[in-house]
Amino acid sequence: MGAFSFLINSSIGKKIIMGITGIFLVVFLAVHCFVNSLIFVNDGGELFNKAAEFMAHNILIRTMEIFLFLGLIIHALQGMNLTFKNMNARKVKYYKFNGNANSKWYSRSMGLLGTLLALFLILHLKHFWYVSRLTEEITSGEDTLFGEMKEVFANPIVVAAYIIGVISLTYHLLHGFQSAFQSLGLNHRKYTPFIKSLGFWYSIIISVLFAAMPLAVHFGWIK
Repeated sequence: MGAFSFLINSSIGKKIIMGITGIFLVVFLAVHCFVNSLIFVNDGGELFNKAAEFMAHNILIRTMEIFLFLGLIIHALQGMNLTFKNMNARKVKYYKFNGNANSKWYSRSMGLLGTLLALFLILHLKHFWYVSRLTEEITSGEDTLFGEMKEVFANPIVVAAYIIGVISLTYHLLHGFQSAFQSLGLNHRKYTPFIKSLGFWYSIIISVLFAAMPLAVHFGWIK
């Protein structure tokens, strides 16, 4: 079996792909969160707009976007595949099974959380990526990405949808961060506790910042 065939068809290979794409997405989220957090400088979005413009026109960043989308698609497809396989594997029920004694509820609900995240991602791409990359609304100077953010988050329903998306992201990361390393075989009593702790705080900090952005803009804390 070739290396490519092994990664695509074997259970171990699929977990390796999930781990690699998961870590890649964790890194992307950190960068994305840092850039977006520049709105908290509260300078009318000037620094944020400069960073967003750099990200939009830098050839390296634009190239990485392609790999990001590929990683997202592969991660989602492999996640659904593993979810369906796990569901089929549990068709034979045990007489008594206490799932809470073996894992957290969110680790058993990655399929549902992933679906909610996919819907949230589509909404997010429509609001910001599509406008900044595929229309001339931003590039023509008619508006800025910060201006678009204020317009989008003026709608309380949209803000509520983003908060729900961030909550889903939080639980997805709480399981997925450590799981990504474990899928790559990085599971040892010496450093697994550190990975768990790092994953917990990463998940909380990233999620709090992402949730604070729409709330701060909506309530006028950021001008």
